[in-house]
Amino acid sequence: MDRCNAKQKKEDLVRRLKDLDSLLIAFSGGVDSTFLLAVAHQILGKRVLAATASSAAYPAREQEDAIEFVKKQGIRHVLFESDEINIPEYSANNPERCYYCKKRLCQELHRIAREKGMKNIAFAANLDDLDDYRPGIKAAEEMGIIEPLIDARLTKEEIRFLSKEMDLPTWDKPAMACLASRIPYGEPITEEKLKMVEEAEIFLSANDFKQFRVRHHGPVARIELEVQDMGRMIEPQMRKMIAGKLREIGFIHISLDLEGYVSGSMNRVLE
Repeated sequence: MDRCNAKQKKEDLVRRLKDLDSLLIAFSGGVDSTFLLAVAHQILGKRVLAATASSAAYPAREQEDAIEFVKKQGIRHVLFESDEINIPEYSANNPERCYYCKKRLCQELHRIAREKGMKNIAFAANLDDLDDYRPGIKAAEEMGIIEPLIDARLTKEEIRFLSKEMDLPTWDKPAMACLASRIPYGEPITEEKLKMVEEAEIFLSANDFKQFRVRHHGPVARIELEVQDMGRMIEPQMRKMIAGKLREIGFIHISLDLEGYVSGSMNRVLE
């Protein structure tokens, strides 16, 4: 990575933000949205508002992180309920699931923006997101949502580097996606399945695993883990403890994917 180039891209981002009258940012508490919010707050101050969705599809610990960050930074913040689970096209879990979810989310953000007098709404998608199947980006663009990080050509690696320079706590935070991404396309999304995945991932996190996914394949939990962590997971005591906990959660069989953690692996069926 070219650090000078990354800093130049940040300067471009700053210039773009300075042109805005006010900005509502969809804030998940992840790496990208925390970076965008922090930079925007430095530039726009009280003219920035963070909005965080609360639903069964988003891990509770992520919402807690988001709330903690805005409190420490003194950033204006609103929480709102997201009811995507009640959207038939979403719960049916077809390949366009994220499109319908993002569409509903954008409608809520527009409502909040009107109520709070915000002139612009932004998502924190980055340039790398364009390399994967992201129907949610299409929905956001259709709804007039701006994407400052993409416009500034910032990649995930560059955002992590710049976040570290800004001393943001999320600079090395593991990548996170909504819990529905753990369920294969075509398998209906239910609150029960989402809860099973969340509980399993909380348990792995509590045992110091950093980057992973627990994929829900009916009675089977398929764990994607970074290759360097596989040895520790299959140690007799750890293996027994994890298998026991995931069975307690409701899975019958527990498997470890030999390929390891792969972002967006569920999209392979679309190829």
